[in-house]
Amino acid sequence: MNARDLLERRAVIVAEMRGITEKPAGAGGDLSAEQSAKFDSLKGELEGIEKRIDRQRLIDEAERRMAGQQIAGSGDSRLDDELRTFSLRRAICSMVPDLAAQVDSGRERELSAELARRAGRPFQGVAVPMSVFHRPIEKRTITSAQASPDAGGSNIVGTDHRGDLYIDALRARLVVRRLGARVLSGLMGNVDIPKLSASATSGWVAEDSALTSVDPTFAKVQLTPKNAGALAEFSRNVLLQSSPDVEQLLRSDFAAILANALDVAAINGSGGTDPTGILNTSSVDTSTVAAPLTWAKVLQLIELVENANAEGNGWVTTPGVVRLLRSTAKVTSTDSVMIMQERDSLAGYPLQATQNVPRTLGSPATDHALIFGNWADLLIGFWSELDVLVNPYETTAYSKGNVKIRAMMTCDIAVRHAESFAACVDVTP
Repeated sequence: MNARDLLERRAVIVAEMRGITEKPAGAGGDLSAEQSAKFDSLKGELEGIEKRIDRQRLIDEAERRMAGQQIAGSGDSRLDDELRTFSLRRAICSMVPDLAAQVDSGRERELSAELARRAGRPFQGVAVPMSVFHRPIEKRTITSAQASPDAGGSNIVGTDHRGDLYIDALRARLVVRRLGARVLSGLMGNVDIPKLSASATSGWVAEDSALTSVDPTFAKVQLTPKNAGALAEFSRNVLLQSSPDVEQLLRSDFAAILANALDVAAINGSGGTDPTGILNTSSVDTSTVAAPLTWAKVLQLIELVENANAEGNGWVTTPGVVRLLRSTAKVTSTDSVMIMQERDSLAGYPLQATQNVPRTLGSPATDHALIFGNWADLLIGFWSELDVLVNPYETTAYSKGNVKIRAMMTCDIAVRHAESFAACVDVTP
């Protein structure tokens, strides 16, 4: 039982005990033997419930304050061991008719079927575990001789194919999970998380005076499935290659594209078809602190969070704002100490800089954002493992012997406490 269930059970027990005492059936207005036994039984259960409520509140409070951790694994160690050997390349080949006979992908088909069974829903293509994008991959060097009609002496010189030095595209730095966003996996239906929005209050009263009744109020944080995807075309030769570096290319490309989309949405998602990010979450304070940035305003952002009884654990901003912070004097214009002295740290808290933070805010759309908060209060919920669908018959790809590959991710993002974040959204570096 969670704290809410325990509180509801306590209320039921107390009401039942009150009902017994208000209608005594024994002699002289006392309880009957049956009522006494029932009352004592309820009393024992009430004491047990009270202890469980205290324990649950302690756990809930500790969980609220702790740094977020990604929930990894399926809970089945044997399945997790098998998933570590899952090959995205072989899984894709299993869906291309003529390649399926040439590439041994039986393990991937079985694991995909098991993931679909555990998810309780069919996948459009092949179910791919998210862990496939977070594990290291074996590296090796491939050497081949390459001849050219006019190469002369180069005909006997081998060429080193350094797949282990594969040059990926430059991508924005991913930050929200690094700062401790809380990840929920294996979701099924829509998710409603109960939330105490206002608690009862205490107060001092004079003798023979009545307390003022202030009832707690409850709200909920909701997560509903949102879809993100990537579409790419791969050549037949790439899929046939057995090099682990080809496997790395497939994994890193899809992982980077979708992880980047998730980071952008977590910070500034507008809602609707995409999740609602921090800067667009109602009640997140984005107006109290205005540019130009000073040391006092940096401290004010921290104060806004702490005044709401939250504990911030990090900053997120753009490289442009970092340059501004590291070139602006802390107190006076002649001060040799800058607002941001240490790399990746501001006012004693870690700072992550990324191009995924908006840089086109305000008017004329040139302002950047600086966000401070408790990133453990950012929830990322996943409904499915990565869903990969292969289409070898798409018109353009088919004529070249290539295949179109679509990767889909179903997730949502929500903020547990809007007061856990504060931002300045009009910084012009």
